[in-house]
Amino acid sequence: MTVTPVLSSDNDEVQRPSREEALKAVRTLLAWAGDNPDRPGLIDTPKRVVDAYGEWFDGYDADPAKELGRVFEDVQGYEDMVLLRDIEVESHCEHHMAPFLGKAYVAYIPNEKVVGISKLARVVEIYSRRLQTQEVLTNQIADAIESSLAPQGVAILIDAEHQCMTTRGVHHRHVSTITTRFTGAFKTDAALKDRFLKLAKG
Repeated sequence: MTVTPVLSSDNDEVQRPSREEALKAVRTLLAWAGDNPDRPGLIDTPKRVVDAYGEWFDGYDADPAKELGRVFEDVQGYEDMVLLRDIEVESHCEHHMAPFLGKAYVAYIPNEKVVGISKLARVVEIYSRRLQTQEVLTNQIADAIESSLAPQGVAILIDAEHQCMTTRGVHHRHVSTITTRFTGAFKTDAALKDRFLKLAKG
């Protein structure tokens, strides 16, 4: 059996099972659901599911700090907010492995250095492509920016719908969950925080 070490969301090393073991696990779930894994419509489903999981959860193989490692220090005195709106969030709830989908709004105030804006979106993507709770996801994005850029402040807002609530359990559709995290100037300056919220959702 071949296993590959991989870091979990809390940086604990876990052993990744082989592809063959993953295929077998999907077949087991198909049978447990009450269907025949060998019928024509399902015969290739384990392969497709494992391939999809490889894409949905490739955030475990990526390093947010590396994405934020290349910074630019020639900001020519710019010290106002840098805000990215409507970053797609496609993640999976760690409690039911059901998707939650929405948007992230990410802002920071530079402190002598900035980062390429695509890198901020990439950090959201990396953390989203792991088993998550929205609260932890919000914190992880803020902490990564804080750690790498040492900005004057960071503001994060995520607005998402959770299919573990809409397709099972209470079955309430069109209910969105909003989480926020503010650090530095965004936390201490109420006017700045309010400006971020208006720009993010305006």
